[in-house]
Amino acid sequence: MAKALDGIKVVQLANFVAAAATGRYLADHGADVIIVEAAKGDPLRYTGVQEGRPQDMKENTTWEYLNGNKRCISLNTKTPEGMEALMKLLEDADVLVTNWRLGALQRAGLDYETLKVKFPKLIYAMILGYGATGPDKDLPGYDFTAFFGRGGYTENLRRRGGQPITMLPGLGDNNVGLMLALGIVTALVKRKETGVGDFVSSSLYETAIFNHSIMLLAAQYDGAAREYPISIYDNKNPLNGSYISSDDRIIQCAMPDYNPRFEHFCEVIGRKDMIECGKYWPQADMVEKGNLVECIDEITKTFAQKTCEEWKEILREGDIPFSVAYKWTEILDDPQANAVGAFYDVTCPNGEVRKITHTPVRITSEGELDGRVAPLIGEQGVEIMKEIGYSDEKINEMLASGALYVWKEEN
Repeated sequence: MAKALDGIKVVQLANFVAAAATGRYLADHGADVIIVEAAKGDPLRYTGVQEGRPQDMKENTTWEYLNGNKRCISLNTKTPEGMEALMKLLEDADVLVTNWRLGALQRAGLDYETLKVKFPKLIYAMILGYGATGPDKDLPGYDFTAFFGRGGYTENLRRRGGQPITMLPGLGDNNVGLMLALGIVTALVKRKETGVGDFVSSSLYETAIFNHSIMLLAAQYDGAAREYPISIYDNKNPLNGSYISSDDRIIQCAMPDYNPRFEHFCEVIGRKDMIECGKYWPQADMVEKGNLVECIDEITKTFAQKTCEEWKEILREGDIPFSVAYKWTEILDDPQANAVGAFYDVTCPNGEVRKITHTPVRITSEGELDGRVAPLIGEQGVEIMKEIGYSDEKINEMLASGALYVWKEEN
């Protein structure tokens, strides 16, 4: 079935997560994404221990979700032959995706200013930690630092005075990766009109800032945003709170429009007395008269009287916006997640079958998203070299010299 990006060739010169997420989105929608990898492999191939999965080149769920549907060539770009092959790859490429730091790109002659002269139609797409300009543009950027730390998550998503939670790997990377994919598609549309490539960039820090727009911009005023980090008792809207059931499950409610929702919510949870007492509505009066903490305590006490399953039935029947806070194991088996195609099964090269996540965008005319197994190091290197005009003799010479590499189990 035809896909939106059929015929688009993408060279992915990157490591770890963010740029790979960009490439995965493009590959899912038809682009031929070619990973250029060093012989030792992307560091992402070696993160099994910290993720609690096997440290196995042939079973790597993180590599699979980021690099399925792609091809891979392993080039030693520090050799003249390896760099020449990379340049040949770029000759007919539509997009280069990279997250190398600016200095490294300049030293290798792979910066935008150099490549735009050689390849004027190339869309040069770059993920950075802090952005392409400014005093911190050359700092190393990871999602734990540029996204979570400087971007406002670590400080504000904790209780005041408490230890921060351990942040979740890949969350910021996935965010910025999809943002860059959006920029690339926009640049491809523009290139149809101009015939000229462009420089497209996004950064972990900018993406975090955009994600925090509501409270970040509210911090220009005295009020709630300047009081973070907060506890449940600092939350001026108890209907946006999370509460614990009798069997110790978290139930998150979401009703930002407190005043029109309050009476119905109280009726649904069986607390009409909270309406009748007149202390908890309207919202501004409740806060001004010091009744906020008492209101939260009453709702907390109520939720503690029933099990999670009982509350699910009650709240669904009452059309209350809520969700049980799921564990990851529950998400894997969630009928809704599986119905929308959030996962696909992949048979890893070692024969194990694992669930892998899909990118979260669907285009009806393309049908179901593909889920081809991610490549081993340099797995399609020989076929890619032939596609760009290399002879068998030259390929064998480069394999012998190490300028080209194909992983084998005995390696």
